[in-house]
Amino acid sequence: MNAEAVVEFADVCFAYPSGRPILEGINVRIPQGRVTALMGASGGGKTTMLRLIGGQIRANSGSVRVFGEPVDDLARPALFNLRRRMGMLFQFGALFTDLSVFDNVAFPLREHTDLPEELIRDVVLMKLNAVGLRGARDLFPADVSGGMARRVALARAMALDPELMMYDEPFAGLDPISLGTTAQLIRELNDALGMTSVIVSHDLEETFRIADHVVILANGAVVTQGPPEAVRASEDPLVQQFVQARADGPVRFHYPAASLADDFGADAPGGRA
Repeated sequence: MNAEAVVEFADVCFAYPSGRPILEGINVRIPQGRVTALMGASGGGKTTMLRLIGGQIRANSGSVRVFGEPVDDLARPALFNLRRRMGMLFQFGALFTDLSVFDNVAFPLREHTDLPEELIRDVVLMKLNAVGLRGARDLFPADVSGGMARRVALARAMALDPELMMYDEPFAGLDPISLGTTAQLIRELNDALGMTSVIVSHDLEETFRIADHVVILANGAVVTQGPPEAVRASEDPLVQQFVQARADGPVRFHYPAASLADDFGADAPGGRA
């Protein structure tokens, strides 16, 4: 990857107040204009990386730079300015239920710009048209399907023409048609608008189909990264467990715990030494 990096993680470590380490020594470059997927087993730190990019949380050590800015060192006004260059599609959309589709998409424009309502109307309709929902402008979130709601949320996330788009589980809960439509939209909008996209997803097939670069995380570290075909071909047992959806492998089913004998006594199944 020779493209300029929009996001850079350099030796990033992070743990929540409980003390359990989430990320340990993460080094990742997210190149400009590409679609980068963050994947791996649940609890591997994918969404945490999105939160670090947006400055919702700060690394315990190492550095996170976005558009060359050190996110961890920015004062609140500078951080808010940086966030205006980002868009975020939240898991399940997070639409305002008491606002119409039109007003949901118009919300960031009304909050962060001084555009007249006439121009806001045109921008909103263009964004809705881009996701195929211009005709749904007067409906409310309760009136649309899950897939349509995700597309409305995508239109809202694009309202301010972000340079960096982040997607947290954009395919969760979607039927195959809606899933394919959403994946295609992410790819097409990224290319047409010259954005950089970061996707957190567990949907292997659709994500590998649209991604330029895949990062596999596990146990707080980067296991492998590269083009989708290179990741599929990796011989690392953990990567193979993930891409082949194997139940047995380096990722254990049981969270670390005391032995069965300690909890249930020596007569518990498997409890005897």
